[in-house]
Amino acid sequence: MEEQACPKCKTTLYRNPNMKLMVNVCGHNLCDSCVELLFAKGSGACPECGIALRRANFRHQLFEDASIDKEVDIRKRILRDYNMKREDFDDLQAYNDYLEMVEDLIFNLCNNIDILETNKRIAEYKEKNKDFITKNRHRQSQESLELLDMMSEEARSALLRQRDLQSEERALKAKKVEDKEKLIDDLMFLDTDAKAIVNQHAAQTEEEVVLPKRTKFSTGIDVHATNVGPFIPVAEAKPFVYNHVDLETRGPKPPTMSEIMERKYYKFVRAAGSNERPGGYHERIACARALQEAFSGLFYAPTQSAL
Repeated sequence: MEEQACPKCKTTLYRNPNMKLMVNVCGHNLCDSCVELLFAKGSGACPECGIALRRANFRHQLFEDASIDKEVDIRKRILRDYNMKREDFDDLQAYNDYLEMVEDLIFNLCNNIDILETNKRIAEYKEKNKDFITKNRHRQSQESLELLDMMSEEARSALLRQRDLQSEERALKAKKVEDKEKLIDDLMFLDTDAKAIVNQHAAQTEEEVVLPKRTKFSTGIDVHATNVGPFIPVAEAKPFVYNHVDLETRGPKPPTMSEIMERKYYKFVRAAGSNERPGGYHERIACARALQEAFSGLFYAPTQSAL
């Protein structure tokens, strides 16, 4: 592993253990001393790529690879505007296409691919969806406030439970002391047999079983509750319909799964291990795949262009 060093002054962490590497939006790092020297006026050019940078935008490098810091910054900036959620789309396919588009934008900016065109697309999207972006930002801030309220409520509930447990422990200790003193008094002043008195106190102690309090989940649901409220409604979507795929193998039809099992073709394939079977794997699957690949392409049909 290469030791981290400043690309400008070549100082390494071995020579200067107090060196702090800093990174800017371009993704190239500099040590804190070089940042102070090169950007003394508040702005300057990156020694690596020549992009104009501001001193205030430098921050400490979090990852060993500075390109990861660059990707993190770009991802935060892009997702601040591309903040649509699953419920904003009619179906899952549209949402997946949206996520793929966002990842393409991030990839282009991280790898300096079509920078002008990518920034133009981002600017057009921001202008076209200005109101929707603001609405989603407000919704995210509301969700953050609700999360903070939930966390504070959980902390308060945990503190109350801790106080209840401490109170129960003190009451239990006081009860034990009281029972012990009562047993001593009975042994001293009663004329009954001492063994019978001890057995009587032991029986009373067993009968006084303290039932534990009904605990709750952090969501507020009772652990022992038998009648839980309705489930969260799921957004309606078109149900998935499986369509069998007919593969054009250009060869003989391979044996089916039932034929493989009946004729025991799977015995010529490595048997599935004990750690593979729980996941649903069986050697007949590998056998079927191998036979399909072996039969594929055996029938050669030349096209007109090949002739």
